Amino acid sequence: MAHGVNIAIVLGNLTRDPELRYTPAGHAVCSFGVATNRSWTTAEGESQEKVEFHNVVAWNKLAEICSQYLIKGQKVYIQGRLQTRTWEGQDKVRRSRTEIVADQMVMLQRPRGAPVPTSGGVRPAPRPPVKEVDGSEEVKKEVKEETISENQLEDQRKSASKGNEDVDPEEVKKKMPF
Repeated sequence: MAHGVNIAIVLGNLTRDPELRYTPAGHAVCSFGVATNRSWTTAEGESQEKVEFHNVVAWNKLAEICSQYLIKGQKVYIQGRLQTRTWEGQDKVRRSRTEIVADQMVMLQRPRGAPVPTSGGVRPAPRPPVKEVDGSEEVKKEVKEETISENQLEDQRKSASKGNEDVDPEEVKKKMPF
């Protein structure tokens, strides 16, 4: 195993609609939650279940894609890196938050209640309201670190169409905003 590797992979359901914001420099940032479940049976034969909640952040083009196509309840695969941020609140209390900074996202199912796609392609999720975030040094540093190459975008297009047998990948490509 390589030292210093920081990869996080979660497969779960969105706990809330993605929230898209823009930095003052115009960089898109999208945040949402994903819940994962673990089930097991105890030695006594009792069924147990534990739910974990994960905070996810996507940047730039991936942020816009997540905002446009993901909605609460949808099953999703996220791959990225773990990051813990710390800050001091207005009440002078030091806080921290661990999140997954996504570099890949794959939609694994249509949201519950969504109509079956027709030859027109997939139905985009409703766009949440856009908010602006502050220009803190941490955000500026994050924007510099999070850039998506053209090859990564093509990989995202390909992986977005996997597992969607009832959707024509060529039609999805035509509807993608990039």
